[in-house]
Amino acid sequence: MAQPRILILGAPGAGKGTQSAKIIEAFDVDHITTGDALRNNKEMDISDMDTEYDTPGEYMDQGELVPDEVVNAIVDEALSQADGFVLDGYPRNLDQAEELEDMTDLDLALYLEVGEEELVHRLTGRRMDPETGDIYHVEYNPPEDPEVEERLVQRDDDTEETVRERLSVFHENTEPVIEYYDEQGDLERVDGEQAPDEVWEDVKATIEDAA
Repeated sequence: MAQPRILILGAPGAGKGTQSAKIIEAFDVDHITTGDALRNNKEMDISDMDTEYDTPGEYMDQGELVPDEVVNAIVDEALSQADGFVLDGYPRNLDQAEELEDMTDLDLALYLEVGEEELVHRLTGRRMDPETGDIYHVEYNPPEDPEVEERLVQRDDDTEETVRERLSVFHENTEPVIEYYDEQGDLERVDGEQAPDEVWEDVKATIEDAA
């Protein structure tokens, strides 16, 4: 089977990272995320784009948002170097989805469907060990060591107020992208509320059917 070209979509907390890792291992494809692509191409020459800076790294160093056209060019570069891939975190809006059409032909857009309250429960239940950076969950993945449990902290971006704001941004920007692929007949939905292993069985079968 040829290496599949997959776009994975889902709200924060839907399990994209977990499933992407399994896809990479099972299908021997590259994991392309916007963050990694930016970090790997910080020195890319974008002086021909009439942008404020000549490299993506300068935006990042200034703490400024990298413009869409620069992100598009970097993702295009990353995709051109990959035989197969799982693309995660791009496109975030309809303009980027249309740009992606010109870059590559996807085998499928995979959407991990999880209800709002379950997403809030997953994200607000996350805790971090400040000494190791390891992430746990108070219900799904508590630490075995009581000492570790005692020092766990909730990150600022995992409070309920912040989580609901993040989900609101996702609905506003990315739901039109999901509808876009649905209308094109490229979207495959997977029930992301199942146990991770059950989600994986569905994800794997869906990819094998599409590739």
